[in-house]
Amino acid sequence: MSTWTIVGIVVAIIVIAAVVIGLMAAARRRRLQQRFGPEYDRLVGETDSKLKAESELSERQRRVRELDIRPLTPSARATYADRWSTLQERFVDAPGEAVAASQVLVVAVMSERGYPAEDHDQVLADLSVEHAQTLGRYRAAEEISASAAAGTASTEDLRQAMIHYRALFRELLGEPADEGTGAAEPGAAEDLAVGGNGESRVQDDDVQLADDVQLADDVQLADEAQLADDAQLTETQGPVGAADGQIADERAGIGDERADIPARRAPRS
Repeated sequence: MSTWTIVGIVVAIIVIAAVVIGLMAAARRRRLQQRFGPEYDRLVGETDSKLKAESELSERQRRVRELDIRPLTPSARATYADRWSTLQERFVDAPGEAVAASQVLVVAVMSERGYPAEDHDQVLADLSVEHAQTLGRYRAAEEISASAAAGTASTEDLRQAMIHYRALFRELLGEPADEGTGAAEPGAAEDLAVGGNGESRVQDDDVQLADDVQLADDVQLADEAQLADDAQLTETQGPVGAADGQIADERAGIGDERADIPARRAPRS
């Protein structure tokens, strides 16, 4: 066999090997893009390198395969779903507290599923393997929680945080995540809570949360109105006995109006 023949064979082998490696790399890239979706794009943007991002995502997959990630038992799912329903009702009177408690509840479900929850960044990396599609919404909810702690989040912001937390919460429970961006759509039934028999109870939670925002605002307005009336009555009071009676009557009227607010949050039929 001539030298040129040997060289030709070697070159052909190298070309074929390069083509095979390129095809394998392209297939791996497609798998990672399909698996991680927006998380793939986010990490590529952070590292400014597809190779670095893909290496990181592959490492995440290897790590999660070694974790003991397990589904919840039916009783645990029902308990967590009931706790979420309680938090959603609490949103009316204390939106900020309800959002903070929702974040804690989601972390509790992560831990019971087997996700290590000590390192925040590692938690996000681990979640991205199985929950990449909702991870962005969880990050958005955490940002709103930080704004709420600083006192800069509106009631509508807090409602969005609840909806974003709920998306990951439902996935962790084994339910389909909420669709869309979380905006309320009247009449759109959402499958959230899980009954004691393991079957889902359909609730229009987005619409309920929208109503809760209005109720929370009404509660705040009622409190402010009572304070304003008390101040006005104090400034204009006459004889002490008559003024005390007038103040008591005014407070009773405002109290009756505020008592009507929770009653408007009757369970939906």
